[in-house]
Amino acid sequence: MDAMDAEDEVPVSTSETSTLVDDNSTVVNAIGAVNLQPVPAVIPPVVPTVILPPVVPAIAPRLAVPTPIPPPLAPLPVRPPVLRPPVAQNGEMQENDSDSDLEEMVSGRGAAGSTQEYEISEESRIVRERQEKALQELLMKRRAAALAVPTNDMAVRARLRRLGEPITLFGEREMERRDRLRMLMARLDAEGQLEKLMKAHEDEEAAASAAPAEEEDIQYPFYTEGSKALLDARVEIAKYSLVKSALRLHRAKRKRDDPDEDVDAEVDWALKQAGSLALDCSEIGDDRPLFGCSLSHDGKMLATCSLSGIAKIWSMPLVQKVSTLKGHTERATDVVFSPTSNYLATASADKTARLWNSEGSLLRTFEGHLDRLARIAFHPSGKYLGTASFDKTWRLWNVESGEELLLQEGHSRSVYGLSFHHDGSLVASCGLDALVRVWDLRTGRSILALEGHVKPVLGVSFSPNGYHLASGGEDNTCRIWDLRQRRSSYIIPAHSNLISQVKFEPQEGYFLATASYDMTAKVWSSRDFKPVKTLSGHEAKIMSLDVASDGQFITTVSYDRTIKLWSSKNIEKEEKMDMD
Repeated sequence: MDAMDAEDEVPVSTSETSTLVDDNSTVVNAIGAVNLQPVPAVIPPVVPTVILPPVVPAIAPRLAVPTPIPPPLAPLPVRPPVLRPPVAQNGEMQENDSDSDLEEMVSGRGAAGSTQEYEISEESRIVRERQEKALQELLMKRRAAALAVPTNDMAVRARLRRLGEPITLFGEREMERRDRLRMLMARLDAEGQLEKLMKAHEDEEAAASAAPAEEEDIQYPFYTEGSKALLDARVEIAKYSLVKSALRLHRAKRKRDDPDEDVDAEVDWALKQAGSLALDCSEIGDDRPLFGCSLSHDGKMLATCSLSGIAKIWSMPLVQKVSTLKGHTERATDVVFSPTSNYLATASADKTARLWNSEGSLLRTFEGHLDRLARIAFHPSGKYLGTASFDKTWRLWNVESGEELLLQEGHSRSVYGLSFHHDGSLVASCGLDALVRVWDLRTGRSILALEGHVKPVLGVSFSPNGYHLASGGEDNTCRIWDLRQRRSSYIIPAHSNLISQVKFEPQEGYFLATASYDMTAKVWSSRDFKPVKTLSGHEAKIMSLDVASDGQFITTVSYDRTIKLWSSKNIEKEEKMDMD
């Protein structure tokens, strides 16, 4: 192995391998300058792990480009350092925190040994001024945030006026005005104009101290003053109700103490009469569906109204048309007879109520409501008319003069029904807010708010006994309220659809009648409020009903445009008992 290695080594002359290179000489290939010695032909073994150096092929000689050597230069002067302004990134000024630049600047100054002052470029000066301005604005905002600025817009305007500034700018809102006052106060504080600020503050304190004294002198009433006509009406209603209530209490005491009076027998007889009610007459009332009906105080006339806006008067008990009342421009919503005369009133969706006589002549128009009317009712004295409206109010009118005496609010939604107490002292209102309110007409106060219905209440009626109040609504129930206990004493699941109207028998209140959208009317005992009779015969929902003053018949009107009269068959027995 050593012999082969020795044979492979090629002796190279040292003098030949080292060639001098000057500017005009060429590079001679070292391989061509080597003198090879003849050796015997030996096939070298193939060694895969040994990598021979690459053999550079012969390159044609070419001229070499001389590389000029620059002459030695004088030492360069040291350049003075230049102050670099901070570069703005993302809207914020950032400074160079590295110490290397500072050290280079110091070392450069030391090397130069110069004490010359730095020159600031125009760009650096602009950036510095901008930075100082931003700093001043920041300090101004901090000072403004520390100032106490009033939050009331009127106080802000007053302070701006005292500072001699416009109290408002075009399109300026409350918060913008307050911010402007804050910046103005901060600027005055920065400029040292504290006297102006203190004077404005003293003026505000003086005005605030003087304000309570002025308010103490003015005494505002806690109620809305009514007219002289309303005061006279309240006095007259009070006198009327005292007489009526005294008579009612005297009659109740007599029935209780007189041994000849058998109240249970009277109730049983009245309920028996009600149980024998049957369909006596049916008549087409109008071309459009009927909406309301009312019987006169003597039971000789019946009034109806329809969606055509026309009201009609019929003779009883044959139900023959007597006269037609035309005047409303919208559908008629209710009709009611006066309890003391043959006058009647109608309500309409044209926001008015009208007073008519029995001949069909228009006597008076009651205008003032802001929305369509629902139900109306006469005061027992016949001198006042109550109207309920969808404008969330009910109003009291003088029938003789047509003057509006009272505008009463209190319901959160539309008022639908009204009913006056038989003594004339109270009035009950019901509405779409599922609430029944009882008002004292003598004082104007709401004395009861009866809650229990879960849907709008559409009908309400006082009992002649003086302490029961019936209400019915869209929850298909009829509630009996006891005014003495101020709560609901009975809940009657009366119908399978909403109850459109409720009416007590007007003479003694021995039974209660209800009308419903389930096309039936029902009679209930006022003793225990059990069902007595179901009046079936209409082909559509029943809109209203009324009970005769003697309780002998009931009239109903329906969406099927018919009037139906339900009367008692046992007339002979009734006449016999009257004779006894």
